[in-house]
Amino acid sequence: MRMRPTLSWTPSADLPPGTTDLGPVADAIGTGGVLVLSGAGISTESGIPDYRGEGGSLSRHTPMTYQDFTASAQARHRYWARSHLGWRTFGRARPNAGHRAVAAFGRSGLLSGLITQNVDGLHQAAGSRSVVELHGSLDRVRCLSCGAVSPRRELARRLGAANPGFHPVSATINPDGDADLTDEQVGDFRVLPCTVCGGVLKPDVVFFGEAVPPQRVEHCRELVREATSLLVLGSSLTVMSGLRFVRQAARDGKPVLIVNRDPTRGDVHAGTRVALPLGSALTTVADRLGIPVDGRPAT
Repeated sequence: MRMRPTLSWTPSADLPPGTTDLGPVADAIGTGGVLVLSGAGISTESGIPDYRGEGGSLSRHTPMTYQDFTASAQARHRYWARSHLGWRTFGRARPNAGHRAVAAFGRSGLLSGLITQNVDGLHQAAGSRSVVELHGSLDRVRCLSCGAVSPRRELARRLGAANPGFHPVSATINPDGDADLTDEQVGDFRVLPCTVCGGVLKPDVVFFGEAVPPQRVEHCRELVREATSLLVLGSSLTVMSGLRFVRQAARDGKPVLIVNRDPTRGDVHAGTRVALPLGSALTTVADRLGIPVDGRPAT
C-alpha cells in the first residue's frame, strides 16, 4: 500500500480536549511492555519544525512527493539544492529532553520497542537502541537504479566540491530536511549521480506518496502484537503509515495513549490523550518513576 500524501484532516468535534494528567502515561510505562511510536513533534525542541503544529511547515511548504521526484529532473534539481543546504543545519541538531527520556525508559527495560516516523536520527543519538525508522533516515542515500546505499556525509562532501559557490541563506529548515529556497537561490546547482552506476540518487527516506517497505510494515505490526500498550509521542497521525498501528492496537484491545500538543487523527482510538510539550512531560514521567535521564538523578 502506498502512503497517500494526505496533508490535512478535520479533527472530531465529539472529543473533549486533551488532559494534562500524566498519571496514565506513567502507569503504562511503569508497567512495561510499551511500544513507542514517535513523530515530528518530539523533535521540535531540537530546532526541527513539525509539519502540522502551530507554525508547522505545511502552512508554507509542500513536501516533495515520490512521484514528482522520480518523474522530474527539475524537481530533483530543486530538491537536492534545498536538501544540501538543509543538511548542514539538520545534521547539527541534537537530542532534546524528550529523546533522552525515551532512551532512559528503554535502558530501564520498560519499552518493548520504538518506531519513529522521523528521519533525523535523534532517538539513536540520545541512546535508544533497535529503533525502527518507519520512514527511513536522511543520513543515507540510495540509488534508484542499482540500489547502492552510501552515507549522506559522503554525498554532502561531493556536492560541496561540485558547488563551491553555493551559499544561499534560508531562515527555515523543514522536517524532511530541506530548506526553503527560491528558484533564483537554487540557480544552477549541480546534482550528482550514483558513483556506482550513474543512476539517480534519492535520500533513503519514504517520500509522501511512496510505499513503506512491506517487510518494515510487518515488523512494526509484530511489535504492536507483542506490546502491552502503544504510546504515541508527537505525531498528528495524519498519514496512514503511522495511524494503521494505532488502529491495530485498538482492534487488539490494547491501551493507546497519545501525548501531543494538538489533536490527532488517532484520538478516537486513544484512552488517554495528553496535551503537553513532550520534553517536560516525559521528564516529569521519568521523575515520577525514579528513572534517571542522562545520568541526572530522578527528583
